[in-house]
Amino acid sequence: MSRRKRVFRREQSLDPKYGSADVAAFINGLLKRGKRSVAENTIYGALAIIEEKAKSDPLEVFQKALKNVAPLVEVKSRRVGGSTYQVPVEVRSMRRRALAIRWLISYSRSRGEKTMAQKLASEFMAAAKGEGSSVKKREDTHRMAEANRAFAHFRW
Repeated sequence: MSRRKRVFRREQSLDPKYGSADVAAFINGLLKRGKRSVAENTIYGALAIIEEKAKSDPLEVFQKALKNVAPLVEVKSRRVGGSTYQVPVEVRSMRRRALAIRWLISYSRSRGEKTMAQKLASEFMAAAKGEGSSVKKREDTHRMAEANRAFAHFRW
């Protein structure tokens, strides 16, 4: 337990184009070396590609992709009497969004398309349909938690 005072979360700003906190968080996750304008152009380009290809609201596709990738449970290592157990724990909402963003970005980067905007757009559309690498990562995490459900009583 920390002896310091409680840390309060700062309110996150909304992104300028869509007014969405999730898009703003995604831009922050996409940042490299503080180049915010590059990250903004990339994400807005990806959303424009989605609008063009899917012929639907890109923000809805983005929200659905985030929802489909966000994990509900994960495993944490817990040391009990000399052995380490993988204990399934529920994921808090802020961490859930952070993991979803992290997984979407990392699996987008490993895709085969030419530009990052195209990679992101493809991963968003695949995740919104419930397929793609980032959704598979979520399913693997859930499967791991389900397999270790016997150790749930070690939760702290």
